[in-house]
Amino acid sequence: MKKIISSFSEGNKNMKDILGGKGANLAEMTKLKLPVPSGFTITTDYCNFFIKSKKHHPSFKKELKKHISLLEKNTGKIFGDQNNPLLLSVRSGSKFSMPGMMDTILNLGLNKQTVKGLIKNTKNERFVYDAYRRFINMFGNVVLGIDNHYFEQVLANFKKQKKYKSDLDMDGDDWKKIVSKFKNIIKKKTNKLFPEEPEKQLRLAIEAVFKSWNNKRAITYRNLHSISHSLGTAVNIQSMVFGNLGITSGTGVAFTRNPATGNKEVFGEYLMNAQGEDVVAGTRTPKKITELKKDMPKIYRELLDYFHQLEKHYKDMQDVEFTIEKGKLFILQTRTGKRTAPAAIKIAIDLVKEKVISEKTALLRIEPETLDQLLHPIFDPTAKKNILAKGLPASPGAAVGRIVFESEDAQKRVEKDQWPVILVRHETSPEDIQGMSSANGILTSCGGMTSHAAVVARGMGTCCIAGAQDLSINYQNKTCKRRSGRYRY
Repeated sequence: MKKIISSFSEGNKNMKDILGGKGANLAEMTKLKLPVPSGFTITTDYCNFFIKSKKHHPSFKKELKKHISLLEKNTGKIFGDQNNPLLLSVRSGSKFSMPGMMDTILNLGLNKQTVKGLIKNTKNERFVYDAYRRFINMFGNVVLGIDNHYFEQVLANFKKQKKYKSDLDMDGDDWKKIVSKFKNIIKKKTNKLFPEEPEKQLRLAIEAVFKSWNNKRAITYRNLHSISHSLGTAVNIQSMVFGNLGITSGTGVAFTRNPATGNKEVFGEYLMNAQGEDVVAGTRTPKKITELKKDMPKIYRELLDYFHQLEKHYKDMQDVEFTIEKGKLFILQTRTGKRTAPAAIKIAIDLVKEKVISEKTALLRIEPETLDQLLHPIFDPTAKKNILAKGLPASPGAAVGRIVFESEDAQKRVEKDQWPVILVRHETSPEDIQGMSSANGILTSCGGMTSHAAVVARGMGTCCIAGAQDLSINYQNKTCKRRSGRYRY
């Protein structure tokens, strides 16, 4: 094992083997002086050591403490301090992009004491308890193995009782009650209290991210994309920045070019007063990135400058995650953007014309197995259509099949009956990867062009319509409904 932990200031984009793709690019952006939240990366070497030995190296605790101290110095905040608490994000990051397949925990470090300090500093009780319930939910699911359904059901029942239409209707007292209910779920499911010690929270979170390298959905994704199982994942630990601090805060995902068509245009989505998972999870329908020009023109111009800088530096179309905290922009991630085959060809040709890459490099960027996407079927544009609902063209092509509402059913139907199926969901999650790979097409009622369903479907070359908001889906009754008229499975 060569290295346990590397600060962002020590790495670069060529260190993906040891820092993972996310960590290497965070290090590279740090060198480029982009506004990256301070942090460090626990290496893939150490991940493999931990998975193999099932215990920490004797020097790990000391190394981790040293880098937390450096992070405290950079931010002016103290991890676990009740007056000025430092909160952390803990994210996976393998050499090759595996969107949503491994685990993330945000807002780590919150407890009964640090909550008080954060309320004092932000003067925003609603924000703090919103962040707290997100942390408890993620920790409960990722670290303690409690199904998200239990948390989601409690929140849904609470909003129904209060007659709230969305999370934005919740106030600080509401979120405080949800925090208490979420802690009760953890106590009921584990027979243990939610861990209050920040150091313990961090250790358990790191171990959970390491273990997520070998979860079922990650293994399935690697098999589908011919990624080696021996690479391991890095763990990126950063100081938190918050997109849910009010109307001058937000979060988004954007591509420097259109990943569906290859056109040279900024393509993406954002949400104000939200954290990152809100955009990709599809629980709220985001705005187009171009609308940010009206909402926050200064931030929009800054983003365009960074997009141009990143694409020029990496010589390829980039997929960028960002957060705005009280009017200040932060870049959380950049990576080579997944794209359709037609987009890949157009982007490669355009980059040659722009004298960014050579013809040889352009040819090598077109993977032979993706060329069959160019032969995707389309519906006859002149034929009459009985339209149930309209959504966003997240991934091209046309698809026909029997409707299924569960990922397991999609896989079983295809294997048993050899019938093509359409997977219909409110939104997809990483757990749906097997069903998504079996389906002939994917349809969601929520989410946008950068939601989980959209990004994964484009990468697989599977037809996908996202955000068909007129579509009402009932999993229990197995029905799709649009105002008048019902289509039963």
